Amino acid sequence: MSEFILEMRNITKEFPGVKALEDVTFQVRTGEVHALVGENGAGKSTLMKVLSGVYPHGSYSGDILLDGAVQRFGTIRESEHAGIAIIFQELALVKQMTIAENIFLGAELRRAPGVIDWNRTFRETARVLGEVGLDLNPGARVADLGVGSQQLVEIAKALSKNARLLILDEPTAALTEREADNLLDILDRLKQKGVTCIYISHRLREVTRIADRITVLRDGKTILTADKAAMPEERMVRTMVGRELTTMFPRRPHTAGEAVLQVKHWTVKNPVTDAVACDDISFDVRRGEILGIAGLMGAGRTELVTSLFGVWGHRQSGELWLSGRRLVAEGAGQAIRAGLGLVSEDRKRYGLVLGMDVKQNSTLASLKRISRLGVIDKNEEIKRAGHYARELRTKTPSLEQRVGNLSGGNQQKVVLAKWLLTQPKVLFLDEPTRGIDVGAKVEIYNIMNDLVDQGVCVVMVSSELPEVLGMSDRILVIHEGRLTGAFAREEATQEKVMHCATGAA
Repeated sequence: MSEFILEMRNITKEFPGVKALEDVTFQVRTGEVHALVGENGAGKSTLMKVLSGVYPHGSYSGDILLDGAVQRFGTIRESEHAGIAIIFQELALVKQMTIAENIFLGAELRRAPGVIDWNRTFRETARVLGEVGLDLNPGARVADLGVGSQQLVEIAKALSKNARLLILDEPTAALTEREADNLLDILDRLKQKGVTCIYISHRLREVTRIADRITVLRDGKTILTADKAAMPEERMVRTMVGRELTTMFPRRPHTAGEAVLQVKHWTVKNPVTDAVACDDISFDVRRGEILGIAGLMGAGRTELVTSLFGVWGHRQSGELWLSGRRLVAEGAGQAIRAGLGLVSEDRKRYGLVLGMDVKQNSTLASLKRISRLGVIDKNEEIKRAGHYARELRTKTPSLEQRVGNLSGGNQQKVVLAKWLLTQPKVLFLDEPTRGIDVGAKVEIYNIMNDLVDQGVCVVMVSSELPEVLGMSDRILVIHEGRLTGAFAREEATQEKVMHCATGAA
C-alpha cells in the first residue's frame, strides 16, 4: 500500500485569460496534517476544487490518485463517496435548519422510502458532535450557534460521511483566538483517530502548530514541500512571496498635523437589541497619522466606525466634526460627500458586487464624478479604474474580469480603489487584511503609508494586535463599547493594550 493517501500529479487548470495551476504535484501522507500555503491567487483553493470534484475531470489535465488508484471525480458527491470532504471558508450550512438536518442533508437516514428515521438521525448526530467536542442538542437551529460552533458542525458533517481526507480552507478566518485554538485541538484528536487533513491558512502561527509537512504554492506552481522542522515562519514567508520581506510592518515615520476628524461623547445603541454599543466615546484623528483601534471581538469597534459613517445604529448623543465643521451623516451618501470612506470588514457582503467587473466595482462610490446627466462616461470609467488597478498592482487579466473571480487580496485592492476614487479626507479601514496572505498584507500596509503621505487620515480597526502595534502612530482600545485606553506608538505594548482590551482594572 502506498505511503501517500493522496497524490496529485502534473495538475494544470486554466481559465479564460489565466493559468491558475501549472504542472502542480502534491502528495499527502496517510494520517498527517499537511498545510498548503501561498499568497492569494497562488492556486490553493483551485487545487482543492480540482481534488474535490468542484472542477470535474476533463476540465483540467493531470492525475489524482487516492491510495494509489487513479480517480476521475465528476462531482463533489463522487469525491465524498471516495472519502474526501472539503469545508470552504464560507460555511455551507442552512441556517434555519437544525444541526441534525444540516449534517444529513442530502444523505438522509430513512426507515422506509420517503420516511426519515429521526431517532437514528438524532443518535448519529449526537455521536459525530461528540467527536468534535460539541455538547449541543441535535435539534438546535444552526442560526442560534456561534461561528465557532458552526465551523465544528461542518466538520461533524464531514465525519458523518466517513471522510478519510478532510480539507479545511481558511477554517479560522472568522473565529476568535480561543475558538481557533479549540479547533486546532480537535484536529489533533482527529489525527490521532486516523483522519488525514489538508489545512489551508494564512495564519502561519497555526500552520507551524498543527502541520506535519508544508507545501508552498506560488503563481500556480509547486515551489517546495518540507517537514515543519525545516520550515520556520521566515522561510515560509520568503518562499511564498519569492522575495525577502525585511519587515512585516513597513511603517514610515509620520508627523501628525491638525485634527481633521473630532468625535465628541459619541453614544450609539444597537438598532436590534437597543443595547448601548458605543458609550460616550471621544477622540480625534490627525492629518498625517494612522490611528489604530484595538479591542476583542464584540468590543464595539465595527459598531463605532459604521455608526460614524452613518450606516449603523441609533445615535443617542454626541457630535462629529470634520475639518472644523459639524457633520451629521445620515447614510453613506452624505458621508461620502463630506469626505469619509469605509472599507468594511466583510468585503464580499458590503464592499463588492461580485457579479460585476473590476471597473464597475471601482467606480461604484463615485459615479457622479464620471457621469453627465445620469449617463456614465465609459471612457472615464476605464481611465479611472485602470489608474488605480496599476497604482495598487491589482492582479487581474483585465478591467472586465468579474470581481468574484479574483483572489481575496486583489478583491481588497478593488475595494480600496473604490474608496480612493472618492478622494476621502478620512478613510476607515475595518480589518483591512483579514483573509489575505502575508505578501498582500505588506502591499496593503504600503498603500496605507502612501495615503497618509498624501494627507488622508487613516483609521484602522484590526483584531491582529501585532498589526495594530506595527502600523499605528496612536492606538485607541475599546472594551464593551467604552474607550478604555489611548497610547502613543512609543508607549504601547501588547501587555498594555490587552490589559485595556479585557477591561482589567
